[in-house]
Amino acid sequence: MAKALIGYMNSDLRDPRLAADNSRLRARVRELEAVVLRLSEENDKLVAARAEELLVDTAPRMQEMQPA
Repeated sequence: MAKALIGYMNSDLRDPRLAADNSRLRARVRELEAVVLRLSEENDKLVAARAEELLVDTAPRMQEMQPA
């Protein structure tokens, strides 16, 4: 496997089209990783806000249900 990867990388040096394509794909992967990270952080914030909202909404009902 390592030899195949090394061979592929060496072939990039000989063919400028492959090198350009490889560079473009690596840049796109970095962009997509950044999008995934941003969406994950946004999702975490939304989940936390919703959890807090649910806790606030159910707190008065929970007090009503407590025995006197």
